[in-house]
Amino acid sequence: MRVESYEIEVELEAEKGFADLTKKVQELIAKSGIKQGIAVVFNVGSTGAVTTMEFEPGLKKDIPRALERVAPRNESYEHHLTWGDDNGAAHVRAALLGPSLVVPFVNGRLTLGTWQQIVIINFDTRRRRRRVVVMLLGE
Repeated sequence: MRVESYEIEVELEAEKGFADLTKKVQELIAKSGIKQGIAVVFNVGSTGAVTTMEFEPGLKKDIPRALERVAPRNESYEHHLTWGDDNGAAHVRAALLGPSLVVPFVNGRLTLGTWQQIVIINFDTRRRRRRVVVMLLGE
């Protein structure tokens, strides 16, 4: 069993910045030489999330709109009172989607569906440089 650890940094716009990480993760697998295993993709920070989706313009609008119904931006959050800031919705949205994703790979290739990409989303109220840890485990 081998374990390799890498980092990816991406700059994302405020509140609904998206980035497709699929190609970068695939390149890290190739670089590692590991042929079979799992890729753990983890966002460092509590106002961003990692998920899979079809990375296309419609869903990049639909996902924030759906999350606005679940965790409205203009809601009164206790987080605002505790810290005197304005990103309570970002924390709730990120917690709902989660900070990480595990994707298996076989023969050095991610096992994603045809229209499925690994995506990071920034929910914070300001532009953020997101740090993503990619841990590869396998042989």
